[in-house]
Amino acid sequence: MPAFVKIKALFDTLSLNEQKLASHILDSPEVIRDFSSQRLANEAKVSQSSVVKFTQKLGYKGYPAFKLAVIDALNNDDFNTHPDDKITLNDDIDQLGEKLHQNKISVLNETKNINEANSIAQAMALLDQANRILICGLGGSALVGKDFSYKLQKIGKASISELDIHAQLASIASYGEDDVIFVISESGTTRELKEICNQATGNGCKIISLTQFAENPVSLQADVNLYSVAEKDSIRLSSILARTSQQYVIDMIFIALTQTSPEKRQYLEKINAIMETIKNL
Repeated sequence: MPAFVKIKALFDTLSLNEQKLASHILDSPEVIRDFSSQRLANEAKVSQSSVVKFTQKLGYKGYPAFKLAVIDALNNDDFNTHPDDKITLNDDIDQLGEKLHQNKISVLNETKNINEANSIAQAMALLDQANRILICGLGGSALVGKDFSYKLQKIGKASISELDIHAQLASIASYGEDDVIFVISESGTTRELKEICNQATGNGCKIISLTQFAENPVSLQADVNLYSVAEKDSIRLSSILARTSQQYVIDMIFIALTQTSPEKRQYLEKINAIMETIKNL
């Protein structure tokens, strides 16, 4: 996973000094090529030990490994932010459309980079083997879950998604070891969804989480962790971009499931044939 994607995804979970380092690196990534850890600490006005802790929190053994990862990301052009793409009240329709387009492309690229192929494969295996699938979420995440449920039904999977949290809790009471709970939560900290995970764990269900890239109460209880991203600095865009990211992940799983199973493709073809018949009535 590219270093810059990790930094942006984990930014909100960093300490104050670590956020200073993250901001300095994101604002001037090229300087890392020539900076020692002490030079970076001086420029960001933090201690050298903060630099070491920062790199370790990102999953690197130390500053040298982090520096190599940054250089590699720069060489591969993985650092792709859009500083001038924030939507403002003064934007006309053309400007708004272009900025929204660029923001969505950026979020889709980050979502692709932040999700390992192995995690997608593990989620697919659990869903494929599940007797029943319950998809849980609140607000906009619940709408994404409802769409995912419809897609899974089209390929023959017994999947439901309730918009009401009380209905979700009632449903989970009858789920057990052969069932999968797919929890969608941008923050991973929603109280109701934490309780969903508690109940699922108690019942022996397998849990797949789709949350922000950081340890959170939902992801910590999940058997498989998938991640979504959104630009937090735009209130008007954050929920839109979060849904874009979540939708990308579920669409990737759905398409991959249909690709790997002739039986599922037959289910889908049958549904499409039925819909075509209805159109011709």
